[in-house]
Amino acid sequence: MKALEHVELVTGAEPRGTVIWMHGLGADGWDFVPIVRELPLPSDLALRFIFPHAPERAVTINDGYRMRAWYDISQSDLARVPDEKGIRESQGRVEELIAREHGRGMEASRIVLAGFSQGGAIALQAGLRHPARLGAIVALSTYLPLEDSLDREASAANESTPIFMAHGTQDPVVPLGLAERSREALRMRGYDVQWHAYPMPHSVSAEEVQDLASFLAGVFGAAPDKRSSILLP
Repeated sequence: MKALEHVELVTGAEPRGTVIWMHGLGADGWDFVPIVRELPLPSDLALRFIFPHAPERAVTINDGYRMRAWYDISQSDLARVPDEKGIRESQGRVEELIAREHGRGMEASRIVLAGFSQGGAIALQAGLRHPARLGAIVALSTYLPLEDSLDREASAANESTPIFMAHGTQDPVVPLGLAERSREALRMRGYDVQWHAYPMPHSVSAEEVQDLASFLAGVFGAAPDKRSSILLP
C-alpha cells in the first residue's frame, strides 16, 4: 500500500530524529506545519518532521460529511462505541510511515509519534503497541483509545517510553476529565506520563510549545533553546 500523502520538513542536514505528527479531525497535514518554526528547539538539533494527511471518510457526528479523519466518531461521548476498525486502520498507516523511516536509516528509538486530538489518540494507539522502542509519544488535547485491549496488546519495548500529555482546562471538544482518566489509566499501567494542563480551549498555547520543545530536546539529548514562542491558533 502506498504511504499516506504527507508534508515533510527537515530542519537541518543529517536529521538526528523524526517526528511523525498526526492532525486533528477535519484538518490535514498542513495544520501543524507552522509549529516547526515556533518550537524553540536547539539550533544544532536537526529533525525531520512528517505531517501525514488522514484519509477522507464520512464522520457520523458531523451528519456523515466526508472529511479527513483518522476514524469515525458517532457521538459526543468520545470514549463510547469507538470506531475500532478505523482506529486500527490508521494505526496500520502510521506503522507504514515508521517502516518508511526505518528504510531511510532512522532507528525506532529516534522516532517520536505525536498528534493533536484524533491524531493524538492514534499516536497513543500506535506508539504503545509498536514492537520496537520509540523515542517518545506526544499526545495533545486527546485521550486513550481502545483501552480495553491495551493490556493484551501493549508492547513491552515501549513500557518505559516517555509520554508527553497536554490538555486545555477549558476544552469543550475533548473534556479535561476524559484526558485525566486516560492519564491515570496509563500511569496505573506504569507508563511515564509527563502531564501538562493549560488555561486554554481545544488548541495549542505558547507555554505548551515551550514545554514540548524542552521535552523533545530531552528525548534527543539536547539542551532546549529559551527563545520565546508565540500563541498558535
